[in-house]
Amino acid sequence: MTKAAKKMDVRPIKTEADYDWALKEIEPYFDKAPKRGSPEAARFDVLSTLIEAYEEKHWPIAPPGPLDAIRFRMEQTGYRQSDLAELVGSRSRASEILRGKRPLTMEQAWRLHREWHIPAESLLKPMRAKRA
Repeated sequence: MTKAAKKMDVRPIKTEADYDWALKEIEPYFDKAPKRGSPEAARFDVLSTLIEAYEEKHWPIAPPGPLDAIRFRMEQTGYRQSDLAELVGSRSRASEILRGKRPLTMEQAWRLHREWHIPAESLLKPMRAKRA
């Protein structure tokens, strides 16, 4: 077996033991990044893809709901409630949305997706309005 072939010695990740093996195998690449285009770089890509697929299947992370997604984008970009008000129609609507008292309309969700680049998947999750 050539050195390059040995470096590409990978296997599917089907069990926790396989997953632990893959993590151990990929760890050295974080300390010393492989040279682009090298067999080691290809091995890193394959291992990281396998690890990612296993994690998505066994420990999926649900997208945030509308409120968390909006608040995160505001924090991330420095948007203020007045910026949200421009998109949703008024300051009072923006306030009600941020307090969870009013769900987003489809048009508001579309604007937030288009203008603020919030994933539609998050904005379209059911949002139950809080009662006063």
